[in-house]
Amino acid sequence: MDADLERLIALQKLDSERHEAERRLAEEPDKITAIDATLESAKQVVADAKERLAENQNVRRAVEKDVAMHQGRLSKFREQAMAVKTNQEYHAIQHEIAFAQTEIKTLEDKLLEQMMSGDELATGVKAAEVALATAQKTAQSNKQALTAEHATLAASVESLNSQRATLVAAITPSTLAIFEMVAKRRHGVATAEAKDGICTICHVRLRPQVFNSVLRNNQILQCDSCQRILYFVPAPGAGAEPSTHPQV
Repeated sequence: MDADLERLIALQKLDSERHEAERRLAEEPDKITAIDATLESAKQVVADAKERLAENQNVRRAVEKDVAMHQGRLSKFREQAMAVKTNQEYHAIQHEIAFAQTEIKTLEDKLLEQMMSGDELATGVKAAEVALATAQKTAQSNKQALTAEHATLAASVESLNSQRATLVAAITPSTLAIFEMVAKRRHGVATAEAKDGICTICHVRLRPQVFNSVLRNNQILQCDSCQRILYFVPAPGAGAEPSTHPQV
């Protein structure tokens, strides 16, 4: 295989690995934002659950206060009933007593509903707090994983840049210029395997004479359609495959 072509294949591999590492590094802020958003959502669920429970407790206290008020009135009316002297007064007091008893019954039913609802809301608060604790642990774990990944990716980029510099220094400048120009125009991918007479990236069929020349891997040839530098990988046993560790 042509030495420059072999180095270009290796260079493309390095660049693809570097671009992937850089892409993952660039995604880190969004990942951290997503982790924080999930945690904030869990916190808001707890806050909302506590607010609903507090509202229930406020209503319950207000109902209890009303029950106490009507019970006080009932006691007063019963005392007054002992002292009435006419049937008219007696019937009036009995009416007040019946009204107070009805109000107390209505309020006690409402109080029971609030108590049952309060139990459900308290259970909801506990469940939300458990979910929040889980979300906090998950967030911490995910951030620790991102920190570790960042260190690994940063080290990988540094190593790949070093390898790239060494490799680039051994490539003929004119050939390297073609590679860099195509890479810039083709989203970082400047080489393409030719297989069955087709460029495997743009999927355009190559001219027969071009493909036949590519089969020999002994010169720099470009796809007429996408301009990527073409190379051929022989089938196993049919010939040596391009080395991924070319001599520089």
